[in-house]
Amino acid sequence: MRRAYKAVAIAVALMMVLAVSCSREEESDGDLLERIKERGTLIVATEGTWAPWTYHDENDVLVGYDVEVAKGIAKHLGVEAEFVEGEWDGLFAGLNAARYDIVANGVEVTDERRGAYDFSDPYAYIRTAIIVRDGDESISSFEDLDGKTTANTLASTYAALAESYGATATGVDDLAQTIELLMAGRVDATLNAEVTYYDYMAQHPDAPIRIAALTDDASIVSIPVRKGEDSASLLQAINEAISQMRASGELSALSVKYFGNDISAAAE
Repeated sequence: MRRAYKAVAIAVALMMVLAVSCSREEESDGDLLERIKERGTLIVATEGTWAPWTYHDENDVLVGYDVEVAKGIAKHLGVEAEFVEGEWDGLFAGLNAARYDIVANGVEVTDERRGAYDFSDPYAYIRTAIIVRDGDESISSFEDLDGKTTANTLASTYAALAESYGATATGVDDLAQTIELLMAGRVDATLNAEVTYYDYMAQHPDAPIRIAALTDDASIVSIPVRKGEDSASLLQAINEAISQMRASGELSALSVKYFGNDISAAAE
């Protein structure tokens, strides 16, 4: 009898696993935009630690330029934005695994990333700054990074840029840790968005750091989605939302609110 009960239990367990597997396959099949509308939420991956793009205010509420842009996109789709916070590398792992619909985290478009994801139209344009300690005059250009040490999240474009100039990049989790290493003298510099530096200095006016150099050209920031036909209609809808937010002046207003100037359009 025990063997019979055991056999029945195993059969039931297998049926449950099969049912879950089938439901997951059904969830991953078909048009992504339709699934988002049926679900009623747009699942947005973001760090929540990178002001003013995505961070927590004094009341621990998730805010920032990317947060409001994502909410605007969700509103255009007729759904709510559901934010899931995590470390930088995990955002893309989750997007690849279909746990998230989009990533909204100041994602700069690169050739490598274009090979892995489809991108929306740009909604921000930023220059990269080399940030050093006050009094350090050894770095005044990107060429001076050769042989230096920097701190950045290793999967970021900033780490790749630093290494392309001969620097050795140390991996960190967030901006706060980056600045701590820099001020402690454990690295020579860090690369980050110019606007992020200004925001940090607004919050920490006595921080002994400065900008040593800036890129001439601005990079573009866009929303990545998974490649494939099932993401095509979502990408089109995201572009429509960005276009409407730009035409109404909402993008510009949000940019000024969080950065102090308009980074939503390319400089002429």
